Amino acid sequence: MTTHPVALVLLAVAVLALPPGASAARRLAAIVQSGPSRPPGVLRPRLTGPAGCAVLAAAVTLAVAGVPAGLLAAPPAGATVYWLIRRARRRRIEAPGPIRAMRLAAGWDLLAACLHSGMPVPLAVRAVADGARDPAVASLRATADLLALGADPAEAWAPARDSPVTAELARAACRTARSGTALAEVATALAVRVRSTTDDAAEAAAQRAGVLITGPLGLCFLPAFLCLGVIPVVLGLAGRLTVLS
Repeated sequence: MTTHPVALVLLAVAVLALPPGASAARRLAAIVQSGPSRPPGVLRPRLTGPAGCAVLAAAVTLAVAGVPAGLLAAPPAGATVYWLIRRARRRRIEAPGPIRAMRLAAGWDLLAACLHSGMPVPLAVRAVADGARDPAVASLRATADLLALGADPAEAWAPARDSPVTAELARAACRTARSGTALAEVATALAVRVRSTTDDAAEAAAQRAGVLITGPLGLCFLPAFLCLGVIPVVLGLAGRLTVLS
């Protein structure tokens, strides 16, 4: 009886791990010809998608719980896994990743290096704005233009104050006026702070992942604990109560 659920799990894994057909492979190759190179014949298996993980979770639940109870528990388990994976992917897309933070820190390092080398403040700010991929940092371009025209620092840094990414730098620049050395120290401090925040966030995410991993492990060991530890005790007590009665 136990061979049927195991065979079902193996069949689900095999079907989900199969790459798409040859026609889909040709269409995919035509789409990504201009993109980065990929070894021929290597395609992403469907097992890593939300639907594949949901089917696999349902199959594993059916294999562990058996046919009577597994038929009832498999659909909720698959739906739960599908919802969790979709939610995690959506949050990962919406949330700013560490790559954006590291690019921001690199921009502040570039600004500090330009100012320490003796470059005028407008040119240094312009260099950072031109090299930034973040639209928030690109607002420094208007600040650089205003500084080059000789505008007052409070007026020139007004566009940068509107963005939360560059607001702290803009406030510090207004306090230091046109002193490049003081602004370089502020940029260096901002870069260090951004990297420290990114490291703390990565460590917290790793600890949170470690805690979440224990949940599935507990669910896997729970049936064995019930069968080997709880059910024999309950049956033994029930037998004694029957004899005494």
